[in-house]
Amino acid sequence: MMTEPSVLRHLIDIGISLSVERDTTRLLERILTSAQTLTQADGGTIYSVTADKSLKFETLINNSLNMYMGGSSGVPIPFPSIPIYKEGQVNQHAIVAIAAAEGEMIHIPDAYACQQYDLSAARSMDQRTGYHTQSVLTIPMKNHEGELNGVLQLINATVDGKVSAFSTQQMELVRSLASLAAVALTNKQLIENMEELFQGIARLIAKAIDEKSPYTGGHCKRVPELTMMLANATHQHNTGPLADFVLTDADRHELSVAGWLHDCGKIATPEYVMDKASKLQTIFDRIELVDAKIEIAKRDFELSLTGPLYLASYQQDQAQVALLQQQLAQGLAALDAQREFLRKANIGGEFMDKDDQQQVADLGRQQQICIAGQRQNLLSDNEIYNLSIARGTLTPEERQIINRHMNITVDMLESLPFPKHLQRVPEFACGHHEKMDGTGYPKGLKRDQMSIPARMMAIADIFEALTASDRPYKDGKPLSECLMIMGRMKENQHIDPDLFDIFIDQKVYLQYAEQFLKPGQLDEIDHSRIPGYLPPEQRYSTK
Repeated sequence: MMTEPSVLRHLIDIGISLSVERDTTRLLERILTSAQTLTQADGGTIYSVTADKSLKFETLINNSLNMYMGGSSGVPIPFPSIPIYKEGQVNQHAIVAIAAAEGEMIHIPDAYACQQYDLSAARSMDQRTGYHTQSVLTIPMKNHEGELNGVLQLINATVDGKVSAFSTQQMELVRSLASLAAVALTNKQLIENMEELFQGIARLIAKAIDEKSPYTGGHCKRVPELTMMLANATHQHNTGPLADFVLTDADRHELSVAGWLHDCGKIATPEYVMDKASKLQTIFDRIELVDAKIEIAKRDFELSLTGPLYLASYQQDQAQVALLQQQLAQGLAALDAQREFLRKANIGGEFMDKDDQQQVADLGRQQQICIAGQRQNLLSDNEIYNLSIARGTLTPEERQIINRHMNITVDMLESLPFPKHLQRVPEFACGHHEKMDGTGYPKGLKRDQMSIPARMMAIADIFEALTASDRPYKDGKPLSECLMIMGRMKENQHIDPDLFDIFIDQKVYLQYAEQFLKPGQLDEIDHSRIPGYLPPEQRYSTK
């Protein structure tokens, strides 16, 4: 029997250990072993409560039978969960179910003399194992709101080395331990619930942004996936400048949250900019207005020749009629060609040369049409300005609106009171548009001013954008072309060179591609052709 000082010391130690234990399985196991120590019980089981109101075996220990299952033993428990209720009634065939339903401690001094409860299951188990169950103590564990969060059951207390009923002192000690354990369990569950809620909110924001735009749907999901792939590959990499990089479970959680929130500022970006699929698109694609104005130009041209054609026909001047008809056909064909040119210019793309830009301006200003009796240029200045965009579909002003999402992201995340274990989320999330030479945005940070995870997110964001096949003005690029582009970005100090090397060494690109890219994008990769990349054996031997 433990002395009072030793009992007090043990309870203090238990309280401390329960308060710092983060793993629920180890926490439950610690509760059980502590209860056995306090009562000198030969066996015991601890149960958690499932969502469907059943008791799940978490750890089972019996010293006499040399039995240790569940918990940290690595041995799975083969027994099914015990329902607390059956057909709306308390399950009378299990003491743990009765204690759970009634919320009261149950003590049975002698299992074979007990008539109040059905102990046939325990007796049947004794017959199979040769064990003799005598005293049983079952304690429900309840949180501060009186809700059940576990059940503890102890078997065969010992006093002076002999199996006996649980003494009053032992029961009070276990009751105290159960209360202490319930608080620890509740705190752990509250923390887990808060983490799940926060993670859920982060994913909800990401989903809202992806749903907002059909052209970036999935971006906010794919970037964190790729970030974690690169983070895990860097963690496993044991050579080179990043050989000492270590990623704990807490680090993974923090980086994952940052990944899901990296574009949260886009929730404030206007849809007409974010979804601008063509150069003339606002709420609708204004190329339709250009088409209509071309038709007006064709009408005006036809009307301009109608009188002369009629006169030549009236005068039976067949040569003049033929000449005018040829002019009409050529003029209409030229206008149709102009329309096709403007339609093509409206699509956007990787590059529009200055000659094409000048042709847009010439067509827009030299061709006149008449609407409501007013002469005007075929294209407005705004239409010419938009159709002359050199790359993509966004004007510089619209690009600034898009880029502003990073400033909004910074403002949003830096205003949140992140707990200590998530305090680096803003720094991780807000660095994916920075460049290693300091020419990125929003803060113009250089490589040594950024953490390694923030630099990882930059690579993930770029690679996802290059490979994405859901953008409005381009198809997803082949894998080899994406790696060529990123290799040049490494050479130009836009992305972290050491992380890019790991990205290639560990074939993170392929892991991602097999999961998210279309089959046609997975072409053959020749590492020797990637700019700025050398295999590890050459890279390290030259340093």
